[in-house]
Amino acid sequence: MGKPLINTKIIQITSGRGPAECCWVVAQILKQFLEAVNDSGIEYNILQREKGIENMTLQSVTVQLKGNNLSRFLSQWIGTIQWIGTSTFRPQHKRKNWFVGLYEIRKSEQFQILEKDITYQATKSSGPGGQHVNKVSSAIRATHLPTKTQVLVMDSRSQHQNRKIAKARLQEKVTEVQLEALKSGIKNQWKNHLTLERGNPIKVFKGSDFKRNTIVKKFKKQRCALKNELRNQLNN
Repeated sequence: MGKPLINTKIIQITSGRGPAECCWVVAQILKQFLEAVNDSGIEYNILQREKGIENMTLQSVTVQLKGNNLSRFLSQWIGTIQWIGTSTFRPQHKRKNWFVGLYEIRKSEQFQILEKDITYQATKSSGPGGQHVNKVSSAIRATHLPTKTQVLVMDSRSQHQNRKIAKARLQEKVTEVQLEALKSGIKNQWKNHLTLERGNPIKVFKGSDFKRNTIVKKFKKQRCALKNELRNQLNN
């Protein structure tokens, strides 16, 4: 069997233009989500944060993920997330249910550059290093044609080695350019904000400590009650 395919996905956690309470939930969900990402051995990079009005809140955040089995991991997160609790900003508010969304953003950009899209040009090295440095055209200028991105490499006296280094650096630079373009697009993207569904949440958190084990604690109390009842029956 072959190795699992490593791929990338981009997700957005959004308050759906909700009030400050929802923005607070987005910030808390981000913490929980990144803990799960780390536990699963997935790499992440935060591309964009849209701060909320209140301190320590986020209107939305966009995260790039890289790893194995991302679809399986995200199937446990993508959708509407509910928090049940009292507002810290408006303690007298009657509302106890707050909703945010976690969605995958379908990216159109391909972050892997292709060899056919690169042109290489040999040029003479320049700078310190002795008289021999200008005698051989060992430096390489590489250009990524679709984005017009260029790099100049003169690290090695070997033209072949400089060519390999140039491709790697070009990949990094093109990825940065594409990420910047993606950030700009995400910043103006409101589709997810306008389609936030409040029904059928995929996850539910409760309380100011934002724990998911509230129901487990209730079951623990029930088990203790049953044990006590059994003891009483045996003693009678």
